[in-house]
Amino acid sequence: MLKRYTFWLWIAIAFLLLNMIIHSITLFIQPAPQNETERQLIHLMTTYHNDFGAGFHPTPQNLFTALSSCFSLLCLLGALMNAYLVRKRVSTEIMRGVLAIDLLVFGICFVVVAIFTFLLPIIMTGLIVVFLTLAFITLLREPRMTTA
Repeated sequence: MLKRYTFWLWIAIAFLLLNMIIHSITLFIQPAPQNETERQLIHLMTTYHNDFGAGFHPTPQNLFTALSSCFSLLCLLGALMNAYLVRKRVSTEIMRGVLAIDLLVFGICFVVVAIFTFLLPIIMTGLIVVFLTLAFITLLREPRMTTA
């Protein structure tokens, strides 16, 4: 079981979905200010409108929400795509390419998350990369067979 790439890939899929769910929940939680500085920061984040031209005037909170939504959607896309390909039993050649792309995208995502965020997303994204790596390494050891 540990020698099959699908075992590790299903774990990666589970962590992608878990990361997406946890991150999506945080989109609906309003942070409570702990002091006057945080109160001012939250007020500015939600009321100050940047002028980016062409009638585009988002608040920093709007930009933050958009970015957070995109991270959740990235995790959902990765989970659904990988689950679909595993369930369709695509060839190992295709899965090698897909997992290489997954590792590139989520590896870069992990570096960005590790630099700019905090512990929980770092751990969650790191686990995704670890299990995708284990799936890829295990897949490299499987014989090269293609299906029509």
